[in-house]
Amino acid sequence: MPTARPGRRSAALAVSAALAVALLAGGCSSSGPAAEDAADAKITLTVNLFSEFGYADLYKQYEQLHPNITIKENRADLGAHHQNLRAHLLAGSGTADIEAIEIGQVAGFQPQASKFVDFLQYGVSKDQWVPSKTAPASSADGKALFGLGTDMGGLALCYRSDLFKAAGLPTDRDQVSALLADWPAYTAAGKQFLAKSPTKGAKWFDSAGNLFSAIVAQSPTGFYDASGKPVVQENPAVKQAFDLVAGAVKDGQSAGIQAFTPAWDTGFQKSQFATVACPAWMSYEFKGNPPTDGGTWDIARIPGGGGNWGGSYLTVPESGKHTKAAVELAKWLTAPEQESWLFKNKGYFPSDQALWSQPDIAGFTDPLFNGAPTGKIFSQSAKDLQPQPLGAHGAEIGTAVGNALTSIEQGKADPATAWQKALADVANITG
Repeated sequence: MPTARPGRRSAALAVSAALAVALLAGGCSSSGPAAEDAADAKITLTVNLFSEFGYADLYKQYEQLHPNITIKENRADLGAHHQNLRAHLLAGSGTADIEAIEIGQVAGFQPQASKFVDFLQYGVSKDQWVPSKTAPASSADGKALFGLGTDMGGLALCYRSDLFKAAGLPTDRDQVSALLADWPAYTAAGKQFLAKSPTKGAKWFDSAGNLFSAIVAQSPTGFYDASGKPVVQENPAVKQAFDLVAGAVKDGQSAGIQAFTPAWDTGFQKSQFATVACPAWMSYEFKGNPPTDGGTWDIARIPGGGGNWGGSYLTVPESGKHTKAAVELAKWLTAPEQESWLFKNKGYFPSDQALWSQPDIAGFTDPLFNGAPTGKIFSQSAKDLQPQPLGAHGAEIGTAVGNALTSIEQGKADPATAWQKALADVANITG
């Protein structure tokens, strides 16, 4: 629910709107304004997502509770999905009944808030979420709420305790958190790991782009300021994060594996890196790609504390075919009971703030991570979060800077050249 939220990073952000429309045209049910349905009419609700949201079992449960309803899910690439939605909103037709929007994209849809159902008119209270979650999915005047928060990407640091032990680093998660208190300490430990690790080929972290995303996510201001102005060049936090990561790359700490690719999956399996900056939703990667050498992952607090990377919303376009039924499904999928189930069964941390203090969430432990108290870690990360202003092209900017760091990893550019290329790409994105 990845900035990429749980899902693969888009490799097609530049896909034209016309092509994006074609990608999902066959999977969308709406062709005009919403129609009224009899309470017991048999209908099919379509849900357009950009990745795995973990909803399959919940759909079955909802269908059992509502025998007249069948749910059909469609998925597309992150970039194509959002371009497709923009094109359908512009056309006034072609949307699914429910459309997901990723947090890095939601600000770009705020000017079109009136084209979505206002959930406040259907008994939803903004108090279910923290203001930083509802504000980007509200109309500019704050009077309408067009998106319901799904998960959020509370940050932690996943680490291979067996690789740490082999390199003489502490393995106890509290000691690891103390050692890696901030990002300079993290990269310093990376040098120690490389110097002492007997594991051939193992690097300190997986991807420069991933590490950069985590660091920037902790800054009070990221790619945009509070007025919605792009500030990549003016904001020293962005350049500082870039320089720190670029320096770690030059020191040989990065495995240089682009995230959300088959090679990344192999990196998990073949123990090619010892740490990953991991938002809650990334647990699917660990579940799907356990180390083939029997190694064990654990979780510590993220260096620097707090931060959010990723998360999504469910929206109901006004042009949908079954808006009232879609609203009820969207409300149910984002209700506390379902968000709690998704965390405990799928690893997607709830954006419903009341759940963060519930014993079954705050006290949740995960055998996947050596019994780590993931509920406590991600809850504290959420509570420590400093909300960051969002902008219309945040996801594309993140990709541009990530690509620049990848060029350093691949030996195609030095840090200074890569940074200038990133700034040029950002200027093209933001106009």
